[in-house]
Amino acid sequence: MMDVYQDKVIRLAYTYVKDRKLAEDLAQEVFVKCYIHKDNFRNDSSVKTWVYAITVNLCKDYLRSGWKKYIHVIDRFGKSKASSVLTPELSIVQKSEHEALAEHVLKLPLKYREVILLFYYKELTVCEISEILNKKETTIRTLLQRGREMLRRKMEKSR
Repeated sequence: MMDVYQDKVIRLAYTYVKDRKLAEDLAQEVFVKCYIHKDNFRNDSSVKTWVYAITVNLCKDYLRSGWKKYIHVIDRFGKSKASSVLTPELSIVQKSEHEALAEHVLKLPLKYREVILLFYYKELTVCEISEILNKKETTIRTLLQRGREMLRRKMEKSR
């Protein structure tokens, strides 16, 4: 399980805590919880959804605790899919736009940020996000729509 989900869990945790080392620590804690509670997994959802739900809950618990620390670091959410047709100049512009988008996503309020990240970067369905966050699908769709609108406005202001 660690081989399959370790990097994904670290990236997801990072989107909450914005600290790479802390995200790695939380990821280890996620896998310890998975191991301890593996007998409680009911197969109601996929293993991926179960692991992501544990990650989200641990991150939220950490953020609610008095020990939270915010470090503003821009993380690249996966590698840019650069086309071989791109010139070096276009490649630099694309990378810059990707980093600006990532920065704006990380500045969204948590309820919008988590839905945007799970949907676009983790490529989960609305149904899976609904299970992970324990919210109705209509709520997830509304949060996605509002989050996209907030991002659009922030991107327009920064141009």
